[in-house]
Amino acid sequence: MMNNLFDITNQVVVITGGTGILGRCIAKYLASQGAKVVIMARRVELGQKIVDEIKGNGGEAMFLKTNVMDKAVLEGNLNDVLSQYGRVDALLNAAGGNMPGATIPPDKTIFDLDPDDFKKVMELNLIGTVLPTQVFLRPMAKQQSGCVVNFSSMSAFRPLTRVAGYGVAKAGINNFTAYMAKEVASKFSTHIRVNAIAPGFFLTDQNRTLLTNPDGSWTQRAKDIIHQTPMGRMGEPEELCGTIHYLISPASQFVTGTVAVVDGGFNVFSI
Repeated sequence: MMNNLFDITNQVVVITGGTGILGRCIAKYLASQGAKVVIMARRVELGQKIVDEIKGNGGEAMFLKTNVMDKAVLEGNLNDVLSQYGRVDALLNAAGGNMPGATIPPDKTIFDLDPDDFKKVMELNLIGTVLPTQVFLRPMAKQQSGCVVNFSSMSAFRPLTRVAGYGVAKAGINNFTAYMAKEVASKFSTHIRVNAIAPGFFLTDQNRTLLTNPDGSWTQRAKDIIHQTPMGRMGEPEELCGTIHYLISPASQFVTGTVAVVDGGFNVFSI
């Protein structure tokens, strides 16, 4: 029997989108718990600043500039990780985003949707999860252990207004997660798990203009979200850390193919 089911000491955890508000919060937390964190993103200066902060607090981390849409770049990232740490224990696919042309605001219709932007949003969120999984799953298959945590969304469960392309992509994430759970367990090892986390509504750089007015007050959309959330508020980034910790720890060793919802009750509430 394990003494500490939540022990992640020395686990090598790769985080794509690691400089985002949610990604950086999770990275700092996991490092504080003894994990060796690899922050992967496009923003070099910010990424290095996060790494310096983690190291300044006694943690272990490295930053790698990446492009989740370029498999060759990801292969180079993997080589750097293996050179530094020799293994990969967990991959958090937190990279993603949206574009105005892939949304349908109240004053527009489906005929105004930009197919190019729609495609880009689909690729960034869905293909930008598939490619890192292909690359970083390889050492897990070799070592016969590891876990992948994909980032889903409330828009994967119900068609939220505006976010047409994003919602379709995140619904694909849920399906991909379930598919890969069976794929890796049956073909590589039952000690490799694939799950997803579905955050509710958290204020980030990506959604700030949708949820806040220039003076910092909530928009009507934000008020509607809070009204729909039984806990009556937006989430705090730190409130994702416990679920992520659980999903990459031995505590969830019989959990695979699931989507863990962290939303203050948003998804289960109805009038």
